[in-house]
Amino acid sequence: MTDIPGLSTDPVLALAAGLIARPSLTPEDGGCIGLLAERLAPLGFRLARFDSGGVRNLWARRGDASPVICLAGHVDVVPSGPESAWRSPPFAPEIRDGHLYGRGAADMKTSLAAFIVAIETFIAAHPDHAGSIAVLLTSDEEGAAVDGTAKVVEALRARGERLDYCIVGEPTCEARFGDTIKNGRRGSLSAVMKVRGQQGHVAYPDRARNPIHTLAPALAELIATDWDDGDEFFPPTSCQVSNIHAGTGANNVIPGECEVLFNFRFAPVSSAEELKIRCEAIFRRHKLDHEIDWQLSGKPFRTGRGPLLAALTAAIRAATGVEPALSTRGGTSDGRFIAEICDEVAEFGPINATIHKVDECVAVESLPALADIYRRVLNQLLAGEPA
Repeated sequence: MTDIPGLSTDPVLALAAGLIARPSLTPEDGGCIGLLAERLAPLGFRLARFDSGGVRNLWARRGDASPVICLAGHVDVVPSGPESAWRSPPFAPEIRDGHLYGRGAADMKTSLAAFIVAIETFIAAHPDHAGSIAVLLTSDEEGAAVDGTAKVVEALRARGERLDYCIVGEPTCEARFGDTIKNGRRGSLSAVMKVRGQQGHVAYPDRARNPIHTLAPALAELIATDWDDGDEFFPPTSCQVSNIHAGTGANNVIPGECEVLFNFRFAPVSSAEELKIRCEAIFRRHKLDHEIDWQLSGKPFRTGRGPLLAALTAAIRAATGVEPALSTRGGTSDGRFIAEICDEVAEFGPINATIHKVDECVAVESLPALADIYRRVLNQLLAGEPA
């Protein structure tokens, strides 16, 4: 990696390239957590591992007092797809046209590198800072997310530890670096429903009961229902049908069973239990003979306007000249777990246009600014300095 210009002068670029060069497909960490731990230990962080189910998790904390500000993220990445489709190997970081290329460049190894450099810079200026700095890292965010951050939060809760503020380094920006902060995420509630009928010959419908026919009007009502109106930060709750399966493959057989998969992305103004109850009422009205399996993969969370959003907004404005918007768009993140022990959780990171794509990349010029933003937030919340 020594052939990449700028490594000797830009510490964020150097560390980001080092992380990209370590393949870390979920749930492997590729040595990334060890590399980051080596940078944190000399700074006075107490390191604890909460590995589970083949997943590597690190909890690091410097200080014992409040407020506690946590920088959280994941080292794991999604598969690269065919390497032949990449202009350069996905795990061989390369700079082209002012961008750093490689799997994880945007999601989210540059954020992790910026975390470390921001912490090092802040501690050098404030070795006796107030409060505590914490870092939470996992290798299980892109996968099932069962043995990752959720396990660390479970362990911290058992020890009675709470956080005051947390920044998750997810790539949040849309068109311009600095334009978006995620101050919450919708909940995700999925269902697999089986509707029972009676199999028979299509020429004798009186001797059968078609579950597709009984399901169709119930499904139409499900889709047409207004679940809520959302709120200041969240759009209305939505329901989407993703799969319908039925039949034997023959066109002259009425199926005996139909399976449908659907998902709610819901705002905090609705709860998972309320959605389940309203769904069941619809299915009863349509007299469906059914069974349903619900899976709640994430509760909604929302951070209102307070010290964290104020500090992050001011830091972005000072470092970039951009006024960030607040957004709750997108899927779930590990913020949903952290919010269980932290009142103020926000996400901020680089532009997300290439995440999970071939030739994932991040603008090199944004890397020092990203570390500067994180440093400015630490300055404001732990040293009382303006952005």
